[in-house]
Amino acid sequence: MDSLEFSPSQRYSRQLRFAPFGAAGQEKLGQAHAAIVGCGALGSAQAELLVRAGIGRLTLIDRDVVELSNLQRQTLFTEADALAARPKALAAQAHLAAINSQVEVRALVADLTPENIAGHLAQAGLILDGCDNFETRYLLNDFALAQRRPWIYAAVEGAYGVCFTIRPGVSACLQCLLGSDPPQADGACDVAGVLAAAVRWVAAIQNMEALKLLSGHESALRATVWHADLWRNQSRELAAPARSPGCLACRGDHRWLRGESHSQTLTLCGRNAVQIRSPGRALDLPGLQLRLHACGRLQSSQYLLKFWPHPGTLPAGATPPEPGFELTIFPDGRAIVQGTSDPVLARRIYAQYLGG
Repeated sequence: MDSLEFSPSQRYSRQLRFAPFGAAGQEKLGQAHAAIVGCGALGSAQAELLVRAGIGRLTLIDRDVVELSNLQRQTLFTEADALAARPKALAAQAHLAAINSQVEVRALVADLTPENIAGHLAQAGLILDGCDNFETRYLLNDFALAQRRPWIYAAVEGAYGVCFTIRPGVSACLQCLLGSDPPQADGACDVAGVLAAAVRWVAAIQNMEALKLLSGHESALRATVWHADLWRNQSRELAAPARSPGCLACRGDHRWLRGESHSQTLTLCGRNAVQIRSPGRALDLPGLQLRLHACGRLQSSQYLLKFWPHPGTLPAGATPPEPGFELTIFPDGRAIVQGTSDPVLARRIYAQYLGG
């Protein structure tokens, strides 16, 4: 490999010439460790930007696999990833290694839970939000407050995006901003869609805040909640609310981290799918494949089992959509039931093939 590949002065020359960042910022970034929770649209954009910038270590956490519908906005993935149903974290890790082999990328195919969050995020100095649900965000908020770790909240829907940098003990937290309970999912993301350009715009804002934090330039951080609607050509910054004296999370009451609000079913926004969690359960995927062979079509890998059940084997009253139900089954007992947003029906289908 060309020796220039390994020369920081060549690889990061344009960053080094930016005076506020410079060599000192690059050195700190090269020693930094960040974690991205969710490797979808925002998460994959974040990962690519940080790896190209030369972060030292990056942890990627994602529970899902690459699908064809992801490719429009999740720019780190390819058709080959979708065809093989590769776990997003592992596919991202492989592509990032081809971009910058000097960065240490750790990939975890996992659903972030109160039980595993401390182990998965123990070493990360900064947490980046690539989540697709507010339950996980509220869990992240509790963990960040408990550990006094900064994290950057961001979300995109349609052509609209939002970003807010949270520093425990300094800024308001997510609960100060949105309330003690997560916003109720109203199905808007199922019909609003998302434009890739909006994702990249929000990721750029999020990444700039990350570079400031990781390079030791906290004084340059924005103290506002940033909003933009790129379709309507509207952008605004709202003064961030002060830390709420009544915020239970800021006062140390971390119920999401304790698992008191952690549900076992999660409707995945925009997917017409439900994730079923089964804590403490381990599945023998090869054995399950043999058992399900007569019940439908199967596709397996070392990481997961995909299963398309025959209509005649479904539980009574479960009317299959076109082109049918699809189950993505993981060794930790999780399954994503595609083809319904009804948690009750998803649970019935899970029980039919995987047991209670």
